[in-house]
Amino acid sequence: MTEPQEPSHRRNMTRRTFVVAGGAAVAAVGVGSGVAATAFADDRAAGPPSSASGAETCYRLTSETTEGPYYIDADKIRQDITEDEEGIPLTLVLTVIDAETCRPVRNAAVDIWHCSALGVYSGYESMSNGGGGGTPPTGEPPTGTPTGEPPTGGPGGPGGGGGGHAEPTDDERYLRGTWRTDRHGHVTFRTVFPGWYQGRCVHIHVKVHVDGTWTDAGYEGGHTCHTGQLFFAEKAVLASAEVAPYSTNTTTRTTLDEDGIYPDNGHEGGLLYLGYDRKHIARGVHARLTMGVTPAETHDTTDSPPPAQPSASPSEA
Repeated sequence: MTEPQEPSHRRNMTRRTFVVAGGAAVAAVGVGSGVAATAFADDRAAGPPSSASGAETCYRLTSETTEGPYYIDADKIRQDITEDEEGIPLTLVLTVIDAETCRPVRNAAVDIWHCSALGVYSGYESMSNGGGGGTPPTGEPPTGTPTGEPPTGGPGGPGGGGGGHAEPTDDERYLRGTWRTDRHGHVTFRTVFPGWYQGRCVHIHVKVHVDGTWTDAGYEGGHTCHTGQLFFAEKAVLASAEVAPYSTNTTTRTTLDEDGIYPDNGHEGGLLYLGYDRKHIARGVHARLTMGVTPAETHDTTDSPPPAQPSASPSEA
């Protein structure tokens, strides 16, 4: 079951409880199967290989960004959040470390949530796809160069990411889940490659909660030390747009450079390292990132897009 929703400014992690569906105890879920693809080509443009040391990846804090309007507290404790959603298989591996000590943050609760291949959020189907309802669009896929000005009227306010929390409109909970970090700070999720909707580039939302307690009922107490978003390189998004059902989405696509939420600072800002077969992205994508957090601090949400970075282009301001 899930807890009744409260406005964003009233949610308090000391009262927070993640409830395992059906009341079952939290149990380990095997991750040995990995992604569906049997072979990957390293995405060299995405960054260094996975053997990079922790000291090279943890010297900066991962950027805090807006929670967005579609967060649902007390979600399901699970690693596979796909349910019956169609899309390119995605394995997401996150490593949570203390940005000051570079030591792994173990037993943290990590939330992720994102839209479907057609831009729809579970729990908000009537509000998704830029406020135009939950009816999936049909037609030709978008090109790599969207026309016109970057959209600013997406769901939740400017950039599709601010405007405060919205109350759920339905009981669906696909593409949402919470899992714990292991002793190395690692957590793995299985899902599908997200699609896009009006006003936002392709992204995944993430929260990290610490100082709580894992019980047979789930995760209780603690506070949120990181609220952010994870982003995808443009060439991977363009490749996904050629695969059904993404290819049926005619919503004007906002690129990474046009997005009003992405802080334009690479992996520090949530840009994922990606691995996939360039010729057969439909087989699956492997995404990973090390997130540097400050466990003693609380970062529930920025409530609105962050200020533009000095290096940002005018379209990102």
